[in-house]
Amino acid sequence: MTKQDSVKPTNFIHQIIEQDLENNVHGGQVITRFPPEPNGYLHIGHAKSICLNFGTALKYGGQCHLRFDDTNPEKESQEYIDSIVNDVRWLGFQWAGDIRYTSDYFQQLYDWAVFLIKEGKAYVDDLNAEQMREYRGTLTEPGKNSPYRERSVEENLALFEQMKEGTRPEGSCVLRAKIDMASPNINLRDPVIYRIRHAHHHQSGDDWKVYPSYDFAHGQSDAIEQITHSICTLEFEDHRPLYEWLINNLPVPSQPKQYEFSRLELNYTITSKRKLKQLVDEKHVDGWNDPRMPTISGLRRRGYTPASIRNFCDMIGVTRSNGIVDMAMLESAIRDDLDANAPRAMCVTRPLKVTITNFAEGEEEWFELPAHPKNDSMGSRRVSFGRNLLIEQEDFEEVAPRKWKRLAAGEAVRLRGAYVIRCEEVIKNDAGEIIELKCTYDPATKGVNPEGYKANGVIHWVNADNSVPCEVRLYDRLFTEANPEGDKSRSFLDFINPESLVVLTGCRAEPGLVDVKPEQNFQFERMGYFCVDQNSTPENLIFNRTVTLRDSWAKIQKG
Repeated sequence: MTKQDSVKPTNFIHQIIEQDLENNVHGGQVITRFPPEPNGYLHIGHAKSICLNFGTALKYGGQCHLRFDDTNPEKESQEYIDSIVNDVRWLGFQWAGDIRYTSDYFQQLYDWAVFLIKEGKAYVDDLNAEQMREYRGTLTEPGKNSPYRERSVEENLALFEQMKEGTRPEGSCVLRAKIDMASPNINLRDPVIYRIRHAHHHQSGDDWKVYPSYDFAHGQSDAIEQITHSICTLEFEDHRPLYEWLINNLPVPSQPKQYEFSRLELNYTITSKRKLKQLVDEKHVDGWNDPRMPTISGLRRRGYTPASIRNFCDMIGVTRSNGIVDMAMLESAIRDDLDANAPRAMCVTRPLKVTITNFAEGEEEWFELPAHPKNDSMGSRRVSFGRNLLIEQEDFEEVAPRKWKRLAAGEAVRLRGAYVIRCEEVIKNDAGEIIELKCTYDPATKGVNPEGYKANGVIHWVNADNSVPCEVRLYDRLFTEANPEGDKSRSFLDFINPESLVVLTGCRAEPGLVDVKPEQNFQFERMGYFCVDQNSTPENLIFNRTVTLRDSWAKIQKG
């Protein structure tokens, strides 16, 4: 590949690639990979890795592989595989060639394990897990050799064959690389490279009774696929010496290099797949794609767009410094995207009846409103004005407070895109609750305010007679604390936000929304950005709030 002059490095990994291309390292190729474990749904942290790996390959005219690290069959499933495939595609990326699996290489990996045994660099160890931890040593004290470390090559080969054939029970022994029990890097203290698992595998069925460790499978799978730049998060930095030791001690077909970057951590959320699974299993949320979850499928259902997530990943950049990103930055990314691209509409979530007493019963007047105030190419939408209208309950006060910019008794307000109305009478029920407003409209105010005419402000509204019934789900942050895992004396579950989901029924939207499709985005004027839920139907319209019009959470926290 010839480097294009227009390609400029934007992070330290791209700088490394630039140098490799200049020096013709890897034959001028750039081949990356995204290797998720199919043991859960992908989250926003994975989105950063997806964008980096696939984006880097695109930038330098290379290719990126999608490879499932499927070495732990008890925790993996086809459901997770399907969700990951859908997430990568939805984000706008396409992998090179077929989907790959580490299980595709099980025979080769096994053969290489046998090679290490024959070279005297691997042995079968009968220590149990507790004994192995004791022998391993600590960060300040070296480990000590297992009493089984000096088994003969012949004995190790025979035992490893028994492990493979399933004649040894789970947990009875493991295969370890023979490196250095005194190494200051604990990962080099004879790491486990194969374990016994009598489990059905979603790809290879019951063919295998032994499975490679991640450390053993990762680098060798990279080498098989001719990966040039193996990009990982920083927690794998200490594993790099083992990655390189295995590459250097096995007859692998290529020499990939591992590079590490900081993972994405967001406040007001968690990204541990184990804890996300706990939220799902204990039904604190409605599945992996609950719109409050930081999973890619949850963000998608909430109304986040692929462009907004990609832009967010660009905003936070790629560095080697760990840090926590403010959730407000992710919310800002989706606001920017939807402000430019989401059509406008009106929806009343807590309706208050308004009767226009000087408008004839049974008549209606249609207005053409822009679908987007700054983008004429989106066209227009039609709303109708009639005698029976609905406004938000919170847009009316019987006695207007100071600087009130909405409707009050005896006062006037403009209905968005229509007329100015004035409240003439307030109707209450026996409990003293306001149930109806009697108002008049001024025909001379259609689209304009006559000179000297005063209206308190502009509010949204719908026609009660032809508006569309719908359900509105107000989603907010799942946790009340910026660091829900910060207090070690309490569970992260203690900080679940009880107001993270408020369901409003009896809502009414303008008539043009009757034909909306799942995942369509809208700005409900004065309310926020909303998305049509995946389970929405014309008979049961459901809108999920993606994000408010501005960062109201910060104001709530300060208050």
